[in-house]
Amino acid sequence: MLVSALLCGLYARGDGAWPLGFVALLPWLHRLSAVTSLRGTLLSAWAMSVLYTLAVFAWFGSAIGAYTQLGAGTGLLLLLLLAPLFQPQFFAFVLARRLGRRRSRNRRALAGALMGSAAWVGAEWLLPRLLGDTLGYGLYPARLLRQAADLGGAAGLTLLLLLSNEALAEALARRAHGARALARPLALAALVPLLLAGYGAYALAALAALPAAGKPLRMGLVQANITDYEALRREQGAAAVVRAVLDTHFAMSFDAIERQHADAVLWSETVYPTTFGHPKSEAGAEFDAEILTIVNAAGVPFVFGTYDRDAAGEYNAAAFVAPGAGLLGLYRKTRPFPLTEYVPPWLDGPALRRWLPWAGGWRPGSGARVFPLRLADGREIPVLALICLDAVDTGLAIEGARLGGQVILTLSNDAWFNALPQGAALHQAVAAFRSIETRLPQFRVTSNGFSAIIDAGGSIVAGSRLGERVLVLGELPVREAGGRPTLMLAWGDWVGRAAVAALALLAVGTALRRWWRPGDAQPDPAASDAATLASVAVLPPAARLAAGLLRGFARASLLWMLAAIALGDGLLQLSTLAQLRSVAALFLAPELAAWCVLRAFTARASIDAEAGTLVLARGRQRLALPLQDVAGIEPWRLRLPGPGAWLRLAGGRRWHYGLALAEPLALARLLRLSPPPPLSFSARYAQLCLTSSRHSRLQRPAAKFLLLPLALAIPAFRLHQQIAYGGSFGELQAYGALLFLKGFALWWAAWAIGVLLCAALLRTAIEAGTLAALLLRPQQAGALRGWLERLGLALLYLGLPAWLLLRLLAP
Repeated sequence: MLVSALLCGLYARGDGAWPLGFVALLPWLHRLSAVTSLRGTLLSAWAMSVLYTLAVFAWFGSAIGAYTQLGAGTGLLLLLLLAPLFQPQFFAFVLARRLGRRRSRNRRALAGALMGSAAWVGAEWLLPRLLGDTLGYGLYPARLLRQAADLGGAAGLTLLLLLSNEALAEALARRAHGARALARPLALAALVPLLLAGYGAYALAALAALPAAGKPLRMGLVQANITDYEALRREQGAAAVVRAVLDTHFAMSFDAIERQHADAVLWSETVYPTTFGHPKSEAGAEFDAEILTIVNAAGVPFVFGTYDRDAAGEYNAAAFVAPGAGLLGLYRKTRPFPLTEYVPPWLDGPALRRWLPWAGGWRPGSGARVFPLRLADGREIPVLALICLDAVDTGLAIEGARLGGQVILTLSNDAWFNALPQGAALHQAVAAFRSIETRLPQFRVTSNGFSAIIDAGGSIVAGSRLGERVLVLGELPVREAGGRPTLMLAWGDWVGRAAVAALALLAVGTALRRWWRPGDAQPDPAASDAATLASVAVLPPAARLAAGLLRGFARASLLWMLAAIALGDGLLQLSTLAQLRSVAALFLAPELAAWCVLRAFTARASIDAEAGTLVLARGRQRLALPLQDVAGIEPWRLRLPGPGAWLRLAGGRRWHYGLALAEPLALARLLRLSPPPPLSFSARYAQLCLTSSRHSRLQRPAAKFLLLPLALAIPAFRLHQQIAYGGSFGELQAYGALLFLKGFALWWAAWAIGVLLCAALLRTAIEAGTLAALLLRPQQAGALRGWLERLGLALLYLGLPAWLLLRLLAP
């Protein structure tokens, strides 16, 4: 693990270390394959997450310590303690890999590699990531290999790196079996970089062949290297700081326009440290007017970082100012950095401000926006702005490109990277991937470095060093309609979604196979019967009557709710809260009461072979029934409160207590008794229900009423978030985790009610079909009931997702 972490640390430093990405995880994977226990697997994931964080992101811990003034050591320690949350993909990877290697006997290595790699990229897509990091970003120095990001993004590169490492790990495991055994995994490992290089050569050639739409765009990027505004404000005063900042930027912008003939000027994030267009004071209004005067005199558009505000609060923003037109609009930063820029409302308060006086109070923006860059020669180029952490969000760049953006303008304030060049370099590499994925040129300016002009292939045409005051000037071709269309533009950030969907389908397919074909291995009947007999509810007649009435009322209530909804009860149709109250009062409460009655009379059953008795024990209470007195067993004809049986004694009478248990026939086999032949219609129906019952995992309440509604609620809730709040976690960013989780819980509960009602309807149809078959075709009734059970599960587990998918895709 330590070797792998060190290799990952070298790989993350870039330059010529990029080949290490294809072998960095090899030592850890080799060690992981030898771990057999689940505990050892999880410990390995935890250790790797900590070591990987230490090797790759030690600079981030130092930055945390410097920003919070806790010290670099304390910041690093805090980061390492949170490493499992910072890098959760290691846990998803090892668990899925372990499961894949166990479920496939012949191709265990391949199954483990595919499932583990899918879980890795799926977890990175599904779980919130602070820095949006992934292994694929380390391939940025490899000009040819990184071009495949326009197909699958950085996540696609990560997936290929993981598979290459897995192939080498398999070759290492086969080293004792000769050259032939090594050939296939080594060939697969070598194929990955070869395919990436081949596609990269093709993509760059196709990109070079595209014609430009008129003159290139020439921009001046002002890197003034003025940092730590707070310290300057304390020393010089707020007005003096703004004056010095503006004078510096005016002078450097004059050079860019008059001497270097720039078409437009770009300043860094929050360079104008107050609200532009909404001044807070007379001095602020004067500064705003001065900027407008300078822009009008320059005759070229300016884009610069500032603040915006409305009734909801303030925003980190980018202002678009055109000569003669003034302020065209402001883009509000969509992804403010947690705590330093943005604090969720549920977490904010006086106590937090006392503990974290440096915590910011900005609000998140609503998503990508495109603005026209109106040049002096009459051209109008649509551009999209990304501010700092926005650049790690693939979806934002894709959204802006789909809105018609032809150029990316990235503004960042990387002042906290002054002593951390590795973090600044990584930030720039991540931003460059947005150009590769969308094939849009990019002008990226920072306050102190690295600023760069990045072409559509991700290469830096011109750039700056860290910690210098410099004007970065360069030009890039602009192509109409975003230039070369990419798979990422068509499908979005699809690799993570596809991985999660593939794992979900694999899980459903495995469950269905086990349900439809239980498998070749048959359990030992004696062991199964003994397990069935282990827990039995020993019910006096009054207890059975009470539990049966409660459970019958609960089941009937579901049918009443179905009828009420079908007949147009508006309250139940439209109000989830009304449905929750009805289900809680009419179904859950009587079900819970019935369960309590059964629980109160539950005993542990066993057979005392020496004494020849059936023993039913609950605590200190003990009932012993001599086996020689038991003459027969009679299943309950009315399955309330559930399946069960009477014991027929030697004298012909029933034993006073009824036995409620899941499999009465198993009890009959264990006692070596035969149930009486079913003579009446009700007895035949009860016997049929017992003999045709299937014990599938899909029948379990947890699978039906917890996991299935969860699987349905996640995409529906995510779509709701996208529509209502502009992003998957829009409500979380706007109103905090408490309201977000409450909203999700309500969606989950609504789907659980829907599944419950559908299951009740299907169960009613199955029982009605069984009764009809007994009347019309009694010989085929057993087979028909089995098919009805399978059909009911298929409609529940496949029909509901299919219905949801059709609703989502409907125009």
